[in-house]
Amino acid sequence: MYDFKIEAADKATLYADLALALEGLVAGESDGIANMANAAALIWEALPDINWAGFYRNVGGELVLGPFQGRPACIRIPFGTGVCGAAAATRQVQLVEDVHAFPGHIACDSASNSEIVVPIIRDGELLGVLDIDSPKHARFDAEDEAGCVRLADILSQAI
Repeated sequence: MYDFKIEAADKATLYADLALALEGLVAGESDGIANMANAAALIWEALPDINWAGFYRNVGGELVLGPFQGRPACIRIPFGTGVCGAAAATRQVQLVEDVHAFPGHIACDSASNSEIVVPIIRDGELLGVLDIDSPKHARFDAEDEAGCVRLADILSQAI
């Protein structure tokens, strides 16, 4: 049984501890879906002020819902559509302070107000995206981006 209690006074420590826990969870496990499921649960438990944490997988050039924590979500997202589709198309982190102002935003959960989406890339191939939503406006900042990029790097070798 895993019982991670990740709490830190600052984001840098929080994300460092989260990365260590994720490395431990995926070590020796080759099933990518299982690793994404545990990662989503770990992020859900560790990060404050979020209402969705999970993955969209690149399946034939389209994002398809993967393991997540939170309310039911959109199942398929074309590249270039919404925040996740923008991250997939550009292969760039999308850090959005107000999703309602984002052109083409897909409102899977009306409670979401901000979002960070990080592409997961291995050997030049887009495997999918890590998507985290928050009901708070401007919830995510540069420290969250750095921490989530580290998590995506770990996952790129585990899915």
